[in-house]
Amino acid sequence: MELSNFLSFDVFFLLGILVALEAVLSADNAIALASISKGLEDKRLQSKALNIGLILAFVLRIALILTATWVIDYWQFQLLGALYLLWLVFQYFTSEKDQEGELHGPSYTSLWQVIPLIAMTDLAFSLDSVTAAIAVSEDIWLVVIGASLGIVALRFMASLFIQWLQEYAHLETAGYITVGLVGMRLLLRVFGLDEMLPEWLLIILTVVLFVWGFSERQTQKDVE
Repeated sequence: MELSNFLSFDVFFLLGILVALEAVLSADNAIALASISKGLEDKRLQSKALNIGLILAFVLRIALILTATWVIDYWQFQLLGALYLLWLVFQYFTSEKDQEGELHGPSYTSLWQVIPLIAMTDLAFSLDSVTAAIAVSEDIWLVVIGASLGIVALRFMASLFIQWLQEYAHLETAGYITVGLVGMRLLLRVFGLDEMLPEWLLIILTVVLFVWGFSERQTQKDVE
């Protein structure tokens, strides 16, 4: 590709769209990764799990992008992704409650329990976001750059959400409901019914849920 084409306005415009798309579709992904990481009590291990898990997630996401046109033709991949996300939601809502009766998701004792979960969770979410990105641009290198920037943004978003999950009473539950919506969208797509939950409706529902999630701060006693 010529340098002039590489630096053209259209390229930067498409890249901006892809990065924005990644950011919009990564909010529920970030909160799921934050919640999984939060299952480790040691904050240093939480950060390490995110770093290693997202490096592995990046490799898997690039592999998905390079094989996207092939993967999209096989409904089995989307079914597995949908069932995995719905399993995460089931695991959260059936986890033990604390003394105040609040759900806080499963706990983990080992770093290596969490790293595969982070990588697989990002991969399941990527089935939706990569499909959307391929629809925006057929230039694989652009999609790869957008995904790379998206992974970096996801790392910082997940760190913020780990902190916010301690501060806001409903945020984790709101996040897992959105995870369930993404899982349902993938499941509907398997049966050719994805028009029942279009992308625009999913985004609106996600915004509404996150507004609710940030609507109530926990008291200092609850945080401690």
